[in-house]
Amino acid sequence: MIPMKRERMLTIRVTDDEHARLLERCEGKQLAVWMRRVCLGEPVARSGKLPTLAPPLLRQLAAIGNNLNQTARKVNSGQWSSGDRVQVVAALMAIERELRSLRQVVREQGARDDS
Repeated sequence: MIPMKRERMLTIRVTDDEHARLLERCEGKQLAVWMRRVCLGEPVARSGKLPTLAPPLLRQLAAIGNNLNQTARKVNSGQWSSGDRVQVVAALMAIERELRSLRQVVREQGARDDS
């Protein structure tokens, strides 16, 4: 496939603060490429940089994941009554809410670690 030649130049004015924020958001990629993708609704590859987590927290999260997998296998095996399954689903929904909250805290911590 022949790459498209870009012939038009687009110039915008931004403040120093806005420029710094744009550079931060593009995560080290070329700003023009990142802005083109964002503005045109194309997927933007993430940098893959994850916040550093303490090993004990990682072990706990792995244990939670293992327990959830075991629970899912039991639920899907048909060994539990429908009432038991309803209780398990309610508990899983509560766990999901807590994990979302934890994910947000980890992301915020990662953002603080980067600055």
